[in-house]
Amino acid sequence: MDIPVNGDTKVYGIIGYPVRHSKSPQFQTAAFFYSGLNCIYLPFEVKPENLSKAVDGIRALSIKGVNITVPHKEEIVKHLDEISEEVRYIGASNTVKNLDGYLIGYNTDSYGFIEGLKEILPVIRDKRFLVIGAGGASRAVIYGLIKEGVQKIIVANRTVNRIYRIMEDFKTLSRFIENIIEPVPLERIEEKLKNADVIVNTTSVGLRDDDPPLFDYSKIEKKHIVVDIIYKNTRLLETAEKKGCIYQNGLPMLLYQGAKAFEIWTGKKAPVEIMRRVLEENKNPP
Repeated sequence: MDIPVNGDTKVYGIIGYPVRHSKSPQFQTAAFFYSGLNCIYLPFEVKPENLSKAVDGIRALSIKGVNITVPHKEEIVKHLDEISEEVRYIGASNTVKNLDGYLIGYNTDSYGFIEGLKEILPVIRDKRFLVIGAGGASRAVIYGLIKEGVQKIIVANRTVNRIYRIMEDFKTLSRFIENIIEPVPLERIEEKLKNADVIVNTTSVGLRDDDPPLFDYSKIEKKHIVVDIIYKNTRLLETAEKKGCIYQNGLPMLLYQGAKAFEIWTGKKAPVEIMRRVLEENKNPP
């Protein structure tokens, strides 16, 4: 692919630490090229102690937009001039648009999760969910599910107080939040499986092959739909496949959150299938 770069080229990128493994530069640059836009997308590895300087650099260098990944999604919010509704609830931003030095933060993770889920579950609102984890990714997933009208979300986490914090923060999102979210400690997951249609892992457990299971995966039934937001097929998903479940890894979520970011930056419809093709071609690197 011959991508011209000149004095008019607009620069976008991703900020994280580490960030070399990111698949975003490949599929975002391909999307720009396919759409006829003179833009390029680069990885910027930024240590936590240098985040403030990096934000100053975005303004000073007129970088038009960036994605934000771990460990900066929450901290970046402090440095922005304006944030969207979903950022206010989720408490994290993964997409920033630069309007002449005025930085606006968005969170497209929630959108990405829901759009990816719809590929395997077109009707979401009538299903009962078991969400594992209560960190930033969990908040994005729960936000999206509530906006879709889901009425029952069991949330399991080692520290139950973090779930209660989500419920408190989401009270203005739904006045029925205490009826929608059921907090449970991680060790009680197995007894809640019978009440769940969809199991979603939002933790990093499974990223490494030697990670211990979150629960006894043999308890998964064929009726369950299983989603792991990690990009590869984890032990959780391997078990789901053996059980005959419908399942999904994190690549669709990555695709759709990136497509939404593209649209926020450019005002143009994202070439989703082009982005998907590039992602599929580059899905093996970590």
